[in-house]
Amino acid sequence: MGAENPSSAAQPLTLRTDAVVVLVTWPADRDPVVLAHALVTERLAACVNVLAPMRSIYQWKGDFEDGPETQLVIKSRLSVVPRLFDRVRALHPYEVPEFLVLPVASGSTAYLEWVNRQVGG
Repeated sequence: MGAENPSSAAQPLTLRTDAVVVLVTWPADRDPVVLAHALVTERLAACVNVLAPMRSIYQWKGDFEDGPETQLVIKSRLSVVPRLFDRVRALHPYEVPEFLVLPVASGSTAYLEWVNRQVGG
C-alpha cells in the first residue's frame, strides 16, 4: 500500500487488532461495483475484493439452488460492522445476504495501520 511507514518498520507484525474480513456473496449476473464503491467511499471498508464468479450450491426455502455468485472480501474494522451490515442490507438484492465477519488475529502492522486510516471509527 505505498511507501513504507517508518512507525511500522520497527514492528512488522501486529498481534492484536480490531481488523475484520467480511464475506458477502453477490449474484454473478449483477455488478457488485456499486456496493464496493459505496462501502469504500463511505469509509466502511478499506478495500473490497471482487473475486471471479463461482458456483454456489445450497437450499433456500425448500428449493435446491445451484448457480453462479461472486464472492466479495471486505477489509474493515470491528467498530463499524453494525453500520457495514446495515449498508450491505440496504444495497443487496438478496432477502438474506451472506454476511460473515471473520476476526483478523494478526497481520502486517503497516497494512493494518492503513486499514485503520481508511475506515471511519
